[in-house]
Amino acid sequence: MTNEAVLTELQALREQVTGVSDAAVASSDGLLVASDTGEVRPDVLAALAAAALGLSKSAGKEVGMGELREVTIRCAGGHIVVYAVRDKNLLVVLGDEGLDIAHLHLQSRPVVDRLAKLLNPA
Repeated sequence: MTNEAVLTELQALREQVTGVSDAAVASSDGLLVASDTGEVRPDVLAALAAAALGLSKSAGKEVGMGELREVTIRCAGGHIVVYAVRDKNLLVVLGDEGLDIAHLHLQSRPVVDRLAKLLNPA
C-alpha cells in the first residue's frame, strides 16, 4: 500500500506542474522505492540522485549552510531536481526546459512532507 500511495503522489505532482516528465522516490543509498518514469531507467535515476544528494549534503555541511533541502541541476535539455525526504529518502523530479522551477518547489514541499510520513511513519 505504501508504494501505491507514493506512486499516487508522483503522478499528482506530474499533473500539477507543467514540464515535469519523470519522478521517482528512492532511499538515500539509491534503492528505488517507486517511479513514474517514461524512457528513463528508474533504478539508474535513483542511484544518480542519491549520489547527487549525498555530495550536496556534504558540501552544505562543510560550508555551514545547514540541512540540505534540494539540489537543482540545469542541463541543456531540462532540469533534474532532487529533494531530501528526511535523512533516509529522496524525491527526484525531471523536467523539460520549460519547467517553472519556482512552481515546482512550491508544489513539491507538501509532497515531500507527505512522502516523509508515508515512508517513515512515527
